[in-house]
Amino acid sequence: MQIYLDYSATTPTRPEAIAAMQLVLTQQWGNPSSLHEWGKRAATVVEQARVQVAGLINAASPESIIFTSGGTEANNLVIMGIARLYAVPQHIIISSVEHSAISEPVRLLEMWGWEVTRLSVDAKGRINPLDLKTALRRNTVLVSVIYGQSEVGTVQPIEELGQIARSHGVLFHTDTVQAAGRLPIDVQQLSVDLLSLSSHKIYGPQGAGALYVRPGIELIPLLGGGGQEMGLRSGTQAVPAIAGFGVAAELAAQELPIETPRLIKLRDRAFALLAEIPGLIPTGDLDHRLPHHVSVYTKNADGEKLSGKTLVRQLNLAGIGISAGAACHSGKLSPSPILLAMGYSEKAALGGIRLTLGRDTTEADVDWTAMVLKQVLQRLTPDLSLVK
Repeated sequence: MQIYLDYSATTPTRPEAIAAMQLVLTQQWGNPSSLHEWGKRAATVVEQARVQVAGLINAASPESIIFTSGGTEANNLVIMGIARLYAVPQHIIISSVEHSAISEPVRLLEMWGWEVTRLSVDAKGRINPLDLKTALRRNTVLVSVIYGQSEVGTVQPIEELGQIARSHGVLFHTDTVQAAGRLPIDVQQLSVDLLSLSSHKIYGPQGAGALYVRPGIELIPLLGGGGQEMGLRSGTQAVPAIAGFGVAAELAAQELPIETPRLIKLRDRAFALLAEIPGLIPTGDLDHRLPHHVSVYTKNADGEKLSGKTLVRQLNLAGIGISAGAACHSGKLSPSPILLAMGYSEKAALGGIRLTLGRDTTEADVDWTAMVLKQVLQRLTPDLSLVK
């Protein structure tokens, strides 16, 4: 039996997206910037995908969608694209639980003299909007807060945070890589100026992403070149990947009303089953949570003997794919910076695991995984009293 429960790391490319990519590779392979018929065919593919991705977040203008190589590039374009507007360092605000695609470029800005405020979170990983009000300064130029945290699943009060930033005339960005296609997102209702998306999190191909830029917002591009993507992302567009992204976005929007409730039901079933396993404790906010996301830690974490990484390896031997904390850091046996930011001890922060559900996940998958996880913990900790 093979059970994949790491949909927050990546999703399998859906057949409809693959078919769109194959059509581009065989029949619509021109350079979108070329003026001849071959170029026009490719350009039409890109513009159709722009409309499809805009529809996923209800963007009024498809031209507000800038295609990138993925969520990381979109996030970097925001941070560095705003920073390069200023001749002298200013002030930026992020949360203490951002993905590294935000926290790392911000760390570079800090090294270059920028002032950075990292908003603290409570034990569930959630920001208090009042803290944002307090943190804003006269020289604050950007607030960036992740929509749904990839490691613990907590969803932030984005609408309220965006309203606070806008009322102070400060640009607001959110990384929706984990939330888009799983939760309804409407940029016409949210006070959001910039928003990052990723194709391979919604059953599109890897290597494609997008940045929503509200009309009138200025950014300095990271790449110099031919001025593609409204001048913000030079370079010949990856037309096949963009085509697949567009199809995946359109289908995700269509399936959202049915798929999201189904995922929530599976998620809650998983939490209920894991609650019966001594020593496993939920992490993140159970009320404000990504619909597909289950995360726990073992309070008996003990370095290599019993860690999140150990559990990932053991479940892999049983044919089950899960993740230890954020996938980008799963190769290192170090405390999760997200759990540390939430107030967990270093020992506890070694024991976090993440099970994320998707289109192919069934109740039987969830039940089997819970049983295997219980057996693994009993085998690894026979000398410990696993009592809650």
